Amino acid sequence: MRVPLGALAGAAALTGALSFVLLAAAIGTDFWYIIDTEQLELSSLGARDPEGAANLSQPEPLSSHSGLWRTCRVQSPCTPLMNPFWQENVTVSESSRQLLTMHGTFVILLPLSLILMVFGGMTGFLSFLVRACLLLLLTGVLFLFGATVTLAGISVYIAYSAAAFQEALCLLEEKALLDQVDIHFGWSLALGWISFITELLTGVAFLAAARELRLRRRQDQAI
Repeated sequence: MRVPLGALAGAAALTGALSFVLLAAAIGTDFWYIIDTEQLELSSLGARDPEGAANLSQPEPLSSHSGLWRTCRVQSPCTPLMNPFWQENVTVSESSRQLLTMHGTFVILLPLSLILMVFGGMTGFLSFLVRACLLLLLTGVLFLFGATVTLAGISVYIAYSAAAFQEALCLLEEKALLDQVDIHFGWSLALGWISFITELLTGVAFLAAARELRLRRRQDQAI
């Protein structure tokens, strides 16, 4: 089935722009990892005050949500995470150093994917403008490489979160309290996954456009 070159150009432009916007939004928001302690706080409050009387000294909620750069609590200002590139100047355990290395990896990979998309957008626009088959092919490969970088960054973040959770388990004395804490990934991570898919589709659209242009030129030469 032949697809018009204009349709492929429109699809590539749409998915490429969507991928860039979604990944930029994911990187800039702080809902990658969410810790909800509402159930724990309610049970703790009920144990201290079984009759439901007003408690004027109610502690600050411990619920938090984290991004790539900082963590935020409900009634407190957001605090930046430890800079992973200063670990040589900080005395930390081997497991903490590994966490910092993983943190530094995904904070490099995900913005790098944004940069690759910017270059891909420029070369893609030029390739459709001059109808250069080789440039279309290179742009498609660039977007596919960017999608791989995005996938690697997201995968490292998920591994980082799992390792940080295990580190917290080792430090926590009352592990039974975690049964009352809801810990899950947030919508910022979901945006990153959708960006990866659309970035992948953009690369496929450019490769399909290169193939379509090559077939058209062969037909013109045959005529």
